[in-house]
Amino acid sequence: MSLKEDAWPSSAAFDLIASALSDEAERKDAVKKGGTIFAFTLKNDKSETQSWYIDLKETGKVGKGLAPEGKKAGVTLILSDVEFAKLISGKANAQKLFMSGKLKIKGDVMKATKMEPILKKAQTKAKL
Repeated sequence: MSLKEDAWPSSAAFDLIASALSDEAERKDAVKKGGTIFAFTLKNDKSETQSWYIDLKETGKVGKGLAPEGKKAGVTLILSDVEFAKLISGKANAQKLFMSGKLKIKGDVMKATKMEPILKKAQTKAKL
């Protein structure tokens, strides 16, 4: 099942992240480093929003919505589809996006910094 939504072109990255986490060793390493559920709320060019999550607290699964059923995200990153594409491709830095107001973070900001290595795994898998 693809996580890509046509109205959010950068959402294809969630399939790449899921693919990177399909390797058991990679998944265990990511869960160990991540330690929480990361939610991403992306806004497209029509100002519609959609959310995806990466569970790096327990399962290492990627899915649609703010968190797996019955769970809650520890960190929610809110940004535009365009900025997310730049972040995934390595053309933008999460810290700079945050400082410039293009990335908003709800929850544990320190845990948000643990997301960077996971995004790097997706970068090596693909070039958006």
